Amino acid sequence: MSNQHETPRRLRLGMVGGGQGAFIGGVHRIAARLDDHYELVAGAFASDPERGQASAAALHVAADRAYPDYRTMAEEEQKRADGIDVVAIVTPNHVHFDVARTFLEAGFHVICDKPMTITLEEAQTLAELVERSGLFFGLTHNYSGYSLVRQAREMVANGALGDLRVVQVEYPQDWLATRLEESGVKQAEWRTDPKRSGPAGCLGDIGTHAYHLARYVTGLELESLAADMHTFVEGRALDDNVHMLLRFKGGARGMLWSSQVAPGNENGLQLRVYGSRGGLEWRQENPNQLMHSPLGESTRILTRNGPGLGDAAMAAARIPAGHPEGYLEAFAQLYRDFALQIHARQRGDTTNALEAKTPDVTDGVDGLTFITRALASSKAGGQWVDF
Repeated sequence: MSNQHETPRRLRLGMVGGGQGAFIGGVHRIAARLDDHYELVAGAFASDPERGQASAAALHVAADRAYPDYRTMAEEEQKRADGIDVVAIVTPNHVHFDVARTFLEAGFHVICDKPMTITLEEAQTLAELVERSGLFFGLTHNYSGYSLVRQAREMVANGALGDLRVVQVEYPQDWLATRLEESGVKQAEWRTDPKRSGPAGCLGDIGTHAYHLARYVTGLELESLAADMHTFVEGRALDDNVHMLLRFKGGARGMLWSSQVAPGNENGLQLRVYGSRGGLEWRQENPNQLMHSPLGESTRILTRNGPGLGDAAMAAARIPAGHPEGYLEAFAQLYRDFALQIHARQRGDTTNALEAKTPDVTDGVDGLTFITRALASSKAGGQWVDF
């Protein structure tokens, strides 16, 4: 009997963006290598062809598969018998849409960094294209790859918290507390530039992660929101701090805070969920513990790969309990799950049975709807707007 998780060969991976000086491209490459499901064989690594060639050489990608731009890459890889199976898009936000569309139209599966696009209309267009093509589209909301995030999701779905009442999520950082974009730091430059980042700064960069995490764990759908998006650093074009109230379908209430101007916070993503029977708390900076507080009982600490976990959490744990796993392993979990789904499509299996859902094009549309409605609310002075 064949195993549905068998991988006949490594998937041939192409990459757009992620060349020398980039941060997230290296993370994607590590994640892709960790479980040995991918081989990086081609790329258009930079908008400057010379820098793209140098990046390819450093990554041991053959010179004839280091392309000057992504359109040429899609055309040439389409002609090859050994062409790529899937492309990873790791560019600034404003390029995501056209790159994804180009490769989907050329018949390639796509893995895209978030946010998926910079406008809701672009996101909806991609969703329609993915639906028509039948191709795989994975979105790297990487925090959904953590073992104990998947444990929390399973516990909520199984009723361990009862009827959900309160959802609080926050994502504070401090790295943009000064006008770092003026000092030549590439990551700060494009994230604070509306032309490359889109109409939302802090909200698009990390607020969407907080929102997705809350949705992923709780399964709740947003009904309405009231947002206050503010720019504290003088001269900055985009928001660097966001406060938001959330109303979910079914009656639960929530709060979301994302900030990049909060001194003392490095990467402080955390989620608290409270229901009629208990609460859960998870912190990204201590991801190997999940706090479970049944109503009227002592708080319990669930540990990654420890006793009492469900199948989804155990499937996302690689090493024995007590050995920390974190950001790179969570990212790799998504790449592993993406590979299993791509292989399933290649052999004609449409079931894609996985232990946990992975972010896809529908999450991308949801994220852009979230950004669009938050911008509308904030522009109207924090008025409640329907989702």
